[in-house]
Amino acid sequence: MNDESQNKMGTLTPEELREQVERTRDELGQTVEALAAKADIKAQAKGKAEAVKAQAAEKTAAVKAQAAEKTAAVREQAAEKTAAVREQAAVKAASASGQIREKTGQAAELVKDRTPDAVLEKTAQAAAQVRESAARAGQYAADRTPDPLLEKAGRAATAARANRAPLVAGGALLIAFLLIRRSRGRNR
Repeated sequence: MNDESQNKMGTLTPEELREQVERTRDELGQTVEALAAKADIKAQAKGKAEAVKAQAAEKTAAVKAQAAEKTAAVREQAAEKTAAVREQAAVKAASASGQIREKTGQAAELVKDRTPDAVLEKTAQAAAQVRESAARAGQYAADRTPDPLLEKAGRAATAARANRAPLVAGGALLIAFLLIRRSRGRNR
């Protein structure tokens, strides 16, 4: 019995006893509910499982976001490196092409300088004969060739004319080489 609920004489009235019983019942009910909640392992496990599931979902979402960011960064770096490699390859190819042209020009000049005048004259005569024969063959082919094929040949000829200097230099080198080889073969 508590001191507050007692009247002046020290005894409780029936109404006070009912209130005290009601309070005790409420306290007892709350205590029983708390004990039942602690004893309900299934509900506790379910609650913990839901909490773990929620944490796992949050972490999964965070990992996915990080992976997407890193993938985007890696792709961007790869694109930058690919562009740099392409640029370097283009520069190197242009440099190599220039060096090849220069070396070819030097070789042509060297062959021309070392070739005797008689060979150069024969080469010029052979080139003239080749041009004449080619012109006759071209006329013959033009007379006998269907129009669609003539159009394609015209495009090829235009491309050859655009690159005339390298073709003439290569042809002259080939003829000079063949003539020199032929003359050396006779000397043996």
